[in-house]
Amino acid sequence: MIQAVNLTKRFDDIVAVDHINATIKDGCVFGLIGTNGAGKSTFLRLMSGVLKPEEGHVTIDGHEVFENTEAKRRFFYISDEQFFFSNATPEEMLRYYRTIYQRFDEARFHKLMSSFGLSEKRKIHTFSKGMKKQVSVICGICAGTDYLFCDETFDGLDPVMRQAVKSLFAADMADRNLTPIIASHNLRELEDICDHVGLLHKGGILLSRELDDMKLNIHKLQCVLQPGMSAEDLVALDKLNIEQRGSLITLVVRGTREEVEAIMASYNPVFFECIPLSLEEIFISETEVAGYDIKKLIF
Repeated sequence: MIQAVNLTKRFDDIVAVDHINATIKDGCVFGLIGTNGAGKSTFLRLMSGVLKPEEGHVTIDGHEVFENTEAKRRFFYISDEQFFFSNATPEEMLRYYRTIYQRFDEARFHKLMSSFGLSEKRKIHTFSKGMKKQVSVICGICAGTDYLFCDETFDGLDPVMRQAVKSLFAADMADRNLTPIIASHNLRELEDICDHVGLLHKGGILLSRELDDMKLNIHKLQCVLQPGMSAEDLVALDKLNIEQRGSLITLVVRGTREEVEAIMASYNPVFFECIPLSLEEIFISETEVAGYDIKKLIF
Protein backbone atom coordinates (compact mmCIF):
# COMPACT_ATOMS: atom_id res chain seq x y z
CA MET A 1 0.00 0.00 0.00
CA ILE A 2 1.20 3.48 -0.87
CA GLN A 3 0.48 6.40 1.44
CA ALA A 4 1.12 10.10 0.87
CA VAL A 5 0.92 12.12 4.08
CA ASN A 6 0.74 15.93 4.06
CA LEU A 7 2.74 15.92 0.82
CA THR A 8 3.81 19.41 -0.26
CA LYS A 9 6.14 20.71 -2.98
CA ARG A 10 6.89 24.31 -3.91
CA PHE A 11 8.83 25.82 -6.80
CA ASP A 12 9.74 29.34 -5.64
CA ASP A 13 6.36 30.98 -4.93
CA ILE A 14 4.34 28.31 -6.76
CA VAL A 15 2.74 25.56 -4.67
CA ALA A 16 2.68 22.63 -7.11
CA VAL A 17 1.44 20.05 -4.57
CA ASP A 18 -0.42 21.32 -1.54
CA HIS A 19 -0.63 19.09 1.58
CA ILE A 20 -1.95 16.02 -0.20
CA ASN A 21 -3.09 12.97 1.75
CA ALA A 22 -3.81 9.88 -0.31
CA THR A 23 -3.93 6.10 0.09
CA ILE A 24 -3.47 3.74 -2.85
CA LYS A 25 -4.47 0.15 -2.15
CA ASP A 26 -2.71 -2.80 -3.75
CA GLY A 27 -4.27 -4.51 -6.76
CA CYS A 28 -6.36 -1.57 -7.97
CA VAL A 29 -5.94 0.93 -10.79
CA PHE A 30 -5.67 4.41 -9.31
CA GLY A 31 -6.50 7.18 -11.79
CA LEU A 32 -5.06 10.59 -10.98
CA ILE A 33 -6.89 13.16 -13.09
CA GLY A 34 -7.03 16.91 -13.34
CA THR A 35 -6.21 19.99 -15.35
CA ASN A 36 -2.94 20.66 -17.08
CA GLY A 37 -0.73 22.19 -14.39
CA ALA A 38 -2.79 20.74 -11.53
CA GLY A 39 0.27 18.98 -10.07
CA LYS A 40 -0.17 15.42 -11.41
CA SER A 41 3.38 15.05 -12.74
CA THR A 42 4.87 16.65 -9.63
CA PHE A 43 2.85 14.29 -7.44
CA LEU A 44 4.17 11.26 -9.35
CA ARG A 45 7.74 12.55 -9.13
CA LEU A 46 7.33 12.93 -5.37
CA MET A 47 5.89 9.43 -5.11
CA SER A 48 8.81 8.01 -7.09
CA GLY A 49 11.42 9.87 -5.04
CA VAL A 50 12.65 11.99 -7.95
CA LEU A 51 11.70 15.12 -6.01
CA LYS A 52 12.07 15.79 -2.29
CA PRO A 53 8.97 17.23 -0.61
CA GLU A 54 9.16 20.38 1.51
CA GLU A 55 6.64 18.79 3.86
CA GLY A 56 5.22 15.32 4.36
CA HIS A 57 6.37 11.99 2.97
CA VAL A 58 5.47 9.00 0.77
CA THR A 59 5.71 5.44 2.04
CA ILE A 60 5.34 1.99 0.47
CA ASP A 61 4.19 -0.49 3.12
CA GLY A 62 5.54 1.86 5.79
CA HIS A 63 8.96 2.44 4.16
CA GLU A 64 9.72 6.00 3.04
CA VAL A 65 10.51 6.26 -0.66
CA PHE A 66 12.89 9.22 -0.89
CA GLU A 67 16.53 8.08 -1.07
CA ASN A 68 15.46 4.49 -0.34
CA THR A 69 16.85 2.16 -3.01
CA GLU A 70 14.93 -0.91 -1.85
CA ALA A 71 11.60 0.94 -1.87
CA LYS A 72 12.32 2.27 -5.36
CA ARG A 73 12.86 -1.24 -6.69
CA ARG A 74 9.18 -1.89 -6.02
CA PHE A 75 7.95 0.50 -8.72
CA PHE A 76 8.70 1.56 -12.29
CA TYR A 77 8.12 5.17 -13.32
CA ILE A 78 7.01 5.96 -16.89
CA SER A 79 7.37 9.72 -17.29
CA ASP A 80 5.39 11.88 -19.70
CA GLU A 81 8.63 12.91 -21.42
CA GLN A 82 10.53 9.78 -22.36
CA PHE A 83 14.12 9.61 -21.07
CA PHE A 84 16.63 7.09 -22.38
CA PHE A 85 20.41 7.04 -22.44
CA SER A 86 21.93 8.97 -25.34
CA ASN A 87 22.01 6.82 -28.52
CA ALA A 88 20.70 3.83 -26.54
CA THR A 89 18.84 0.96 -28.15
CA PRO A 90 16.02 -1.02 -26.48
CA GLU A 91 18.47 -3.91 -26.14
CA GLU A 92 20.85 -1.68 -24.14
CA MET A 93 18.00 -0.41 -21.95
CA LEU A 94 17.09 -4.04 -21.27
CA ARG A 95 20.60 -4.72 -19.96
CA TYR A 96 20.45 -1.59 -17.79
CA TYR A 97 17.05 -2.32 -16.23
CA ARG A 98 18.01 -5.96 -15.67
CA THR A 99 20.73 -4.79 -13.23
CA ILE A 100 18.18 -2.77 -11.21
CA TYR A 101 15.07 -4.96 -11.21
CA GLN A 102 15.84 -8.51 -10.10
CA ARG A 103 12.55 -9.84 -11.49
CA PHE A 104 12.99 -8.31 -14.96
CA ASP A 105 11.49 -10.76 -17.47
CA GLU A 106 13.91 -10.78 -20.40
CA ALA A 107 12.02 -13.42 -22.39
CA ARG A 108 8.81 -11.42 -22.14
CA PHE A 109 10.65 -8.26 -23.18
CA HIS A 110 11.81 -9.91 -26.42
CA LYS A 111 8.33 -11.29 -27.06
CA LEU A 112 6.57 -7.95 -26.52
CA MET A 113 9.10 -6.01 -28.61
CA SER A 114 8.44 -8.43 -31.46
CA SER A 115 4.66 -8.31 -30.96
CA PHE A 116 4.70 -4.50 -31.05
CA GLY A 117 6.87 -4.53 -34.18
CA LEU A 118 9.77 -2.67 -32.53
CA SER A 119 13.43 -3.26 -33.34
CA GLU A 120 15.63 -3.92 -30.33
CA LYS A 121 18.78 -2.75 -32.14
CA ARG A 122 17.47 0.56 -33.51
CA LYS A 123 18.48 3.79 -31.75
CA ILE A 124 15.54 4.88 -29.59
CA HIS A 125 16.01 8.57 -30.47
CA THR A 126 14.95 7.65 -34.04
CA PHE A 127 11.60 6.28 -32.79
CA SER A 128 8.37 8.29 -32.92
CA LYS A 129 6.77 9.57 -29.71
CA GLY A 130 4.31 6.69 -29.69
CA MET A 131 7.05 4.12 -30.28
CA LYS A 132 9.10 5.55 -27.39
CA LYS A 133 6.03 5.26 -25.14
CA GLN A 134 5.66 1.62 -26.21
CA VAL A 135 9.28 0.88 -25.29
CA SER A 136 8.76 2.51 -21.87
CA VAL A 137 5.59 0.51 -21.23
CA ILE A 138 7.29 -2.76 -22.24
CA CYS A 139 10.22 -2.02 -19.92
CA GLY A 140 7.81 -1.14 -17.12
CA ILE A 141 5.69 -4.26 -17.55
CA CYS A 142 8.72 -6.54 -17.78
CA ALA A 143 10.42 -5.01 -14.72
CA GLY A 144 8.16 -7.16 -12.54
CA THR A 145 7.53 -4.41 -9.98
CA ASP A 146 4.57 -4.20 -7.63
CA TYR A 147 3.64 -0.68 -8.79
CA LEU A 148 3.70 1.12 -12.11
CA PHE A 149 3.63 4.94 -12.11
CA CYS A 150 2.31 6.20 -15.45
CA ASP A 151 2.31 9.88 -16.44
CA GLU A 152 0.11 10.46 -19.50
CA THR A 153 1.10 6.98 -20.69
CA PHE A 154 -1.66 6.74 -23.31
CA ASP A 155 -0.84 10.12 -24.84
CA GLY A 156 0.74 9.58 -28.27
CA LEU A 157 -0.51 6.00 -28.65
CA ASP A 158 -2.97 5.13 -31.39
CA PRO A 159 -6.30 3.51 -30.39
CA VAL A 160 -5.08 -0.04 -31.07
CA MET A 161 -1.94 0.46 -28.97
CA ARG A 162 -3.91 2.11 -26.15
CA GLN A 163 -6.13 -0.95 -25.93
CA ALA A 164 -3.10 -3.26 -26.09
CA VAL A 165 -1.45 -1.43 -23.17
CA LYS A 166 -4.65 -1.59 -21.12
CA SER A 167 -4.82 -5.33 -21.79
CA LEU A 168 -1.23 -5.74 -20.57
CA PHE A 169 -2.09 -3.87 -17.38
CA ALA A 170 -5.18 -6.00 -16.82
CA ALA A 171 -3.28 -9.26 -17.38
CA ASP A 172 -0.53 -8.34 -14.90
CA MET A 173 -3.10 -7.21 -12.34
CA ALA A 174 -4.73 -10.62 -12.58
CA ASP A 175 -1.47 -12.61 -12.68
CA ARG A 176 0.68 -10.84 -10.08
CA ASN A 177 -1.46 -8.13 -8.44
CA LEU A 178 0.19 -5.21 -10.26
CA THR A 179 -0.99 -1.78 -9.09
CA PRO A 180 -0.90 0.88 -11.84
CA ILE A 181 -1.15 4.55 -10.85
CA ILE A 182 -2.11 6.49 -13.99
CA ALA A 183 -2.06 10.28 -14.23
CA SER A 184 -4.05 11.79 -17.09
CA HIS A 185 -6.14 14.81 -18.05
CA ASN A 186 -8.33 12.56 -20.23
CA LEU A 187 -11.22 11.16 -18.20
CA ARG A 188 -12.59 9.09 -21.08
CA GLU A 189 -9.26 7.30 -21.36
CA LEU A 190 -9.37 6.10 -17.75
CA GLU A 191 -13.04 5.31 -17.28
CA ASP A 192 -12.85 1.72 -18.50
CA ILE A 193 -9.76 0.77 -16.51
CA CYS A 194 -9.75 2.61 -13.15
CA ASP A 195 -11.12 1.29 -9.85
CA HIS A 196 -10.36 4.43 -7.84
CA VAL A 197 -10.06 8.01 -9.06
CA GLY A 198 -8.61 11.12 -7.48
CA LEU A 199 -9.21 14.60 -8.88
CA LEU A 200 -6.23 16.89 -8.46
CA HIS A 201 -6.97 20.62 -8.68
CA LYS A 202 -4.64 23.52 -7.89
CA GLY A 203 -2.17 21.18 -6.19
CA GLY A 204 -4.67 19.49 -3.88
CA ILE A 205 -6.92 16.43 -4.15
CA LEU A 206 -10.47 17.66 -4.54
CA LEU A 207 -12.05 14.20 -4.60
CA SER A 208 -10.78 10.65 -4.07
CA ARG A 209 -13.32 7.86 -4.35
CA GLU A 210 -14.01 4.37 -5.60
CA LEU A 211 -15.41 4.69 -9.12
CA ASP A 212 -18.22 2.18 -8.53
CA ASP A 213 -19.34 4.02 -5.38
CA MET A 214 -19.44 7.29 -7.27
CA LYS A 215 -21.56 5.81 -10.04
CA LEU A 216 -23.94 4.20 -7.54
CA ASN A 217 -24.67 7.46 -5.75
CA ILE A 218 -25.07 10.00 -8.53
CA HIS A 219 -27.49 9.78 -11.45
CA LYS A 220 -28.85 11.69 -14.39
CA LEU A 221 -32.63 12.09 -14.64
CA GLN A 222 -34.56 13.14 -17.71
CA CYS A 223 -38.19 13.99 -17.12
CA VAL A 224 -41.28 15.82 -18.31
CA LEU A 225 -43.31 17.17 -15.40
CA GLN A 226 -47.01 17.82 -15.02
CA PRO A 227 -48.23 21.20 -16.40
CA GLY A 228 -47.47 24.02 -13.97
CA MET A 229 -44.58 22.18 -12.29
CA SER A 230 -40.89 23.10 -12.53
CA ALA A 231 -37.60 21.56 -11.40
CA GLU A 232 -37.67 23.77 -8.30
CA ASP A 233 -40.75 21.86 -7.15
CA LEU A 234 -38.72 18.65 -6.86
CA VAL A 235 -37.60 19.58 -3.35
CA ALA A 236 -37.09 15.99 -2.16
CA LEU A 237 -34.29 15.40 -4.69
CA ASP A 238 -30.68 16.28 -3.88
CA LYS A 239 -30.08 18.21 -7.11
CA LEU A 240 -26.54 18.97 -8.29
CA ASN A 241 -27.37 20.37 -11.72
CA ILE A 242 -30.47 21.35 -13.70
CA GLU A 243 -30.86 21.90 -17.44
CA GLN A 244 -34.07 22.44 -19.39
CA ARG A 245 -34.83 22.35 -23.10
CA GLY A 246 -38.49 22.96 -23.77
CA SER A 247 -40.49 20.62 -21.57
CA LEU A 248 -37.61 18.16 -21.13
CA ILE A 249 -35.74 18.65 -17.84
CA THR A 250 -32.37 17.01 -17.20
CA LEU A 251 -31.15 16.78 -13.62
CA VAL A 252 -28.04 15.39 -11.99
CA VAL A 253 -29.00 14.14 -8.54
CA ARG A 254 -27.33 12.42 -5.62
CA GLY A 255 -28.66 9.20 -4.08
CA THR A 256 -29.09 5.53 -4.90
CA ARG A 257 -31.00 4.62 -8.05
CA GLU A 258 -33.83 3.13 -6.03
CA GLU A 259 -34.19 6.24 -3.86
CA VAL A 260 -34.07 8.59 -6.83
CA GLU A 261 -36.65 6.64 -8.84
CA ALA A 262 -39.02 6.34 -5.85
CA ILE A 263 -38.86 10.09 -5.15
CA MET A 264 -39.32 10.95 -8.81
CA ALA A 265 -42.32 8.62 -9.14
CA SER A 266 -43.98 10.34 -6.16
CA TYR A 267 -44.23 13.55 -8.22
CA ASN A 268 -46.27 11.69 -10.85
CA PRO A 269 -44.32 13.04 -13.85
CA VAL A 270 -45.55 12.62 -17.42
CA PHE A 271 -42.30 10.83 -18.16
CA PHE A 272 -38.94 10.11 -16.51
CA GLU A 273 -35.93 7.85 -16.92
CA CYS A 274 -32.68 7.33 -14.99
CA ILE A 275 -29.54 7.40 -17.16
CA PRO A 276 -25.99 6.36 -16.16
CA LEU A 277 -23.44 9.16 -16.00
CA SER A 278 -20.00 9.04 -17.54
CA LEU A 279 -16.96 9.68 -15.35
CA GLU A 280 -16.59 13.08 -17.00
CA GLU A 281 -20.18 14.06 -16.15
CA ILE A 282 -19.72 12.93 -12.54
CA PHE A 283 -16.66 15.08 -12.04
CA ILE A 284 -18.19 18.07 -13.78
CA SER A 285 -21.11 17.89 -11.37
CA GLU A 286 -18.92 17.36 -8.30
CA THR A 287 -16.52 20.19 -9.14
CA GLU A 288 -19.33 22.62 -9.85
CA VAL A 289 -20.81 21.84 -6.43
CA ALA A 290 -17.39 22.44 -4.88
CA GLY A 291 -17.35 25.90 -6.43
CA TYR A 292 -14.78 25.42 -9.18
CA ASP A 293 -15.18 26.86 -12.67
CA ILE A 294 -15.54 23.72 -14.78
CA LYS A 295 -14.91 25.71 -17.97
CA LYS A 296 -11.28 25.94 -16.94
CA LEU A 297 -10.94 22.16 -16.55
CA ILE A 298 -9.62 20.20 -19.49
CA PHE A 299 -10.82 16.64 -19.94
